[in-house]
Amino acid sequence: MFQRSPKWPNFFLVSSLLFCLHFQAWGGPRAGEAARVGGTLRVRPFFSGPFRPQLDPAGDSHVFIIEQLYDGLIKLDSKLNLLPSLAEYWTISEDGKRCIFYLRKGVKFHHGRELDAEDVKFSLERLVKKETAPASLQYFTSKVVGALEYWEGKAPEVEGFKVRDKYTFEILWNNPYVSGLYLLSMSFSKILPRDLVTSQGKGFFQKPSGTGPFKFGYWLRSPKLEIVGVRLERNGHYFGRMPYLDAIEFSPYYTLDHFLAKEIDIIPYMSERLSNTDCQVLENEGFTMSFLALSCHIPPLDKPSVRRAVSLAIDKKELARAAFKLDTIPRVTHNYIPPRLPGFFPADDRESYNPAEARKILAEEGFLDASDFPPLVLFFQQPRNEEAMKISRLLKDQLESLGIRLKTKYFRSATELRACEEPHLTFFDWMMDFPDPENFILPLFVSTAVVNLDLMRYSNARLDELIREAEVERSWTRRIALFQEIERILNADVPAIPLFSKQQRLAVQPYVRGMKIPALGFYFLDAKDIWLDK
Repeated sequence: MFQRSPKWPNFFLVSSLLFCLHFQAWGGPRAGEAARVGGTLRVRPFFSGPFRPQLDPAGDSHVFIIEQLYDGLIKLDSKLNLLPSLAEYWTISEDGKRCIFYLRKGVKFHHGRELDAEDVKFSLERLVKKETAPASLQYFTSKVVGALEYWEGKAPEVEGFKVRDKYTFEILWNNPYVSGLYLLSMSFSKILPRDLVTSQGKGFFQKPSGTGPFKFGYWLRSPKLEIVGVRLERNGHYFGRMPYLDAIEFSPYYTLDHFLAKEIDIIPYMSERLSNTDCQVLENEGFTMSFLALSCHIPPLDKPSVRRAVSLAIDKKELARAAFKLDTIPRVTHNYIPPRLPGFFPADDRESYNPAEARKILAEEGFLDASDFPPLVLFFQQPRNEEAMKISRLLKDQLESLGIRLKTKYFRSATELRACEEPHLTFFDWMMDFPDPENFILPLFVSTAVVNLDLMRYSNARLDELIREAEVERSWTRRIALFQEIERILNADVPAIPLFSKQQRLAVQPYVRGMKIPALGFYFLDAKDIWLDK
């Protein structure tokens, strides 16, 4: 629930001490060199866990594959700028409530039918159906005219999704919504063929048809015929520039030995053995951050001063060292809003770790010795892992130096957190759904937000007022200023302690060319730019 799977630090690079990494610049062809067409790119996913053979943009699917199969109305470039995709261009009304998209003509789904505005309406309405219920549901039901009524079954369609003609689609927002275009650029907002999804139901996603640069080829299977991955093949009728690759094969069952034998091309940087190869190393910081939430409704953590003391007692650099993995480097942060977003900057860390000041605050609050402060429960989400155990041990050592005792527990559902009547801390990760500060503040710190109620029970009337202003503010300058004020409030109240962001590393064969680092993380790699220099 909380692992929905930033730059900065004064945190050392462990890797520079351990290995000699081969960083190389890449992009398109070198001067005078033409990109080569052909070949199959074999990729081990940038995650651990089983392969999920359900390629639904609105479901728990592999974002990298979704990005190759489907297109949305809008896409983002490497600097988070909005670019046309299926929509050739769009217009926004003076009041900011009406957005009209003009679709490209002649764009075809992989099965041959031309895309039209009815497909756009169908795809977006699907995101607010109870049967689909994606994580993005809240963004549409609260923002689009008539979306809530449709979700509740009180209307046959979403009033704010309108087909004006075959190639023109309109969205009506309840209020001006600056983030709406970013929302439409995300992987869950891809456009599907309404005829096939309607006729095939969930079976459609076993052999899907999109408009993307690659089309579904077949499932990769084990000798026991179990699905272990997927093969995508070049879409020869793609409306944009054709991919260089013939195909992509994607499977979590590819191994380090496969990579060392040059049988596969991209793999997470998962072993020291890779430092002895000629591989390229690609680093990218996405928008996943780790926090330590505090139960703001239970004494003594109901006092901001006590929460600040707890924060000052935590050495984030030590925690980051404990969380270090070869393929994931934690970067210490003191920000509630990722400073990689335009208009935000890394916070100063000079006062982030100060045990002496923490003891002084606790003494002023009446906690003069160890027996005065009640034990705290430290929650981690199941299943147990080495990172959680290391962080737990460090937090116990750091807080016990102030006389604060910790006991570690693991939870399976938010119900267990809500039922806990002891003061507690909860370690959790948060991954941004779309690149806007609202996507951190609204779900985590607004008083009525579900995740806030599960983790913190934090409430600040001024913050709630500011987020309501920011939701409808059309000036980017003014909007950023509102979120900066919100961050100042959070720094004073400390409902949660930002710990670190996570930087991923990939090992890439030296002959792989054209890889461009995506702003949102490796999940969003654009494979049509990649070619093999063999």
